[in-house]
Amino acid sequence: MKIKKNDNVIVIAGKDKGKTGKVIVAFPREDKVIIEGVNMKKKHQRATKANSKGQIVEKALPIHVSNVMILEGKKGVRIGKKEIGGKNVRISKKTGKEI
Repeated sequence: MKIKKNDNVIVIAGKDKGKTGKVIVAFPREDKVIIEGVNMKKKHQRATKANSKGQIVEKALPIHVSNVMILEGKKGVRIGKKEIGGKNVRISKKTGKEI
């Protein structure tokens, strides 16, 4: 999986197409990521104690990694790998810059 935690990404497919955000959590085994402010669902939470009230909480759910691209400037770019100094580094296919 080429997208990692703390990457800025843009959603390219689905109901949140065009939205951007930062990757909070990456799940490489499932090929999914959680992005802040994207794919939000409302969950009704029951009151836990006698004196507290129930509430509606918004929660970000995972989105498949094929539906996001790394953001470079204002557009999404494809990612490649290159060996620089004995280390594999992610690079932008468009500009060739290191990510």
